[in-house]
Amino acid sequence: MYRGMIIIVHKHNKTTRCLNEHKKTIAGIAVGNLVVKTLKSIAENHPNDLIVWCHENYLEDLNVAALSDIFHHKRILSSYNPSNDNFLPEQIGYVERSFFLKIKKDVTYPTWIMSSNVGGVYAAVINTLKTALNFKANFDYFLNSLAKRAMVEGLFCYSEPNLLVAHNDIAMVKSNTSTYTLFKFVKQHYKWVWVFFLFTAYAIFEKKFKVLPLVKSLCYRQLSVNFSLQDIPIRSTKEVITTKAVDVIIPTIGRKQYLYNVLKDLSNQTITPKNVIIVEQNPKADAVSELDYINTTQWPFNIKHIFTHKTGVCNARNIALAEVKSEWTLLGDDDNRFSNTLIEDLFYSLEQLGASVGTTVYLQPNETQTYLKTAQTSIFGAGNSIVKSNILKDVAFNMAYEFNYGEDNDFGMQLRQLGHDVIYFANIKITHLKAPIGGYRTKVVQLWASDDVQPKPSPTIQLLHRTYFTKQQQLGYKLLLGLRSYKNSTFKNPIHYIANFKKQWARSLYWCHQLQSK
Repeated sequence: MYRGMIIIVHKHNKTTRCLNEHKKTIAGIAVGNLVVKTLKSIAENHPNDLIVWCHENYLEDLNVAALSDIFHHKRILSSYNPSNDNFLPEQIGYVERSFFLKIKKDVTYPTWIMSSNVGGVYAAVINTLKTALNFKANFDYFLNSLAKRAMVEGLFCYSEPNLLVAHNDIAMVKSNTSTYTLFKFVKQHYKWVWVFFLFTAYAIFEKKFKVLPLVKSLCYRQLSVNFSLQDIPIRSTKEVITTKAVDVIIPTIGRKQYLYNVLKDLSNQTITPKNVIIVEQNPKADAVSELDYINTTQWPFNIKHIFTHKTGVCNARNIALAEVKSEWTLLGDDDNRFSNTLIEDLFYSLEQLGASVGTTVYLQPNETQTYLKTAQTSIFGAGNSIVKSNILKDVAFNMAYEFNYGEDNDFGMQLRQLGHDVIYFANIKITHLKAPIGGYRTKVVQLWASDDVQPKPSPTIQLLHRTYFTKQQQLGYKLLLGLRSYKNSTFKNPIHYIANFKKQWARSLYWCHQLQSK
């Protein structure tokens, strides 16, 4: 991918030497400067190069041979920290709500948490964004700021263990920062209210009153994200598609006409699916299939029809996934509508980005698209995503979420924890009609329905957060939920409200543990 590569070797935030891909010294590049200034200078003078940074302690283990695979297109920013000691302290979790914080260190994992220990980025990224970057900043602050702002704008940011051939614990380079810097970072990268939230979280959960860091942070302005990376084309060198063969899975219950329209849309595709796997559910003991058109209509693909009396979308999707035969799997729903180029467009985008998982725009007819850039996402759509099928043997829809919320996000997180990023394709649309529910659904009574104190949040949301959030993120969510719920509570006395909220949270935890043990 890259025409050339320059390695910035550094120590104590200063450049000590610059090397080529053979780790030989490059003459003519000044040493002794701040790393960020060296980065800027190299980017300006070598605009087509890949720029790699490496702390002196890790140079021997820098995996040069893997760099072309890691940086397979020009909009990738990757770094790696063998330690769990990040530059930003763990209290950043009090204000961060995404799944990008609890990093799985042994796989390629999407995150804006960056490290100065080892990493890389293309010069084109630095040059494109240089008017929005602070080249006087500490290198770690610079990297985390860059990733935090640019990730949502289409910069693909990862924790990448393959940057090192060995993860030597003895040579750890610790670079964690002060509370003052944390408050500054929150003020510059989140809405202003979050520094007060951070202060409150410290006070409640740690009994620490960070008055001076709070006051000092108010001197900083929120940094702009008014920039674009769209002029940097994405053409991945990673080969992810072999056959363009795809199976479609669709769970359905009581939506005969809607499902027929989905099958018609699939039959008009410019790239026809190989198999469409339909799992039809009807809880009535004497019921039979109502999908007569499966056999009476000529379809350009094979339909694998499975009928079951057991309801539940998690179960239905797992049944369908077990029947997949093709290289790719498109997860669909029975009330979707889409253009005849949907599958062709998906394959084009997967190929351009070198991605193994993609999710589309998924709006109801009366909704307007607000997020317009293809980028990494912390969500996953179980009714509008495509996944490389060889991944599916290691994942399943978690039955603990059946008849509740969170199963799709949990499935997406399973994929990320295997090292497969989920990419949101902003230019590919599936319309979700959100059809009225079919006539064969029975009302589900939750396990906690008879509790005198109803759990808050939903136990499945609690399960999702306890699985994929850091401890501080869980506590931050608890505080945020408590504050937001107060105005709608029947308890207007704050003391009574807090006591009741604690009981609700305790019941949520209880049922969360019950779901885990099912």
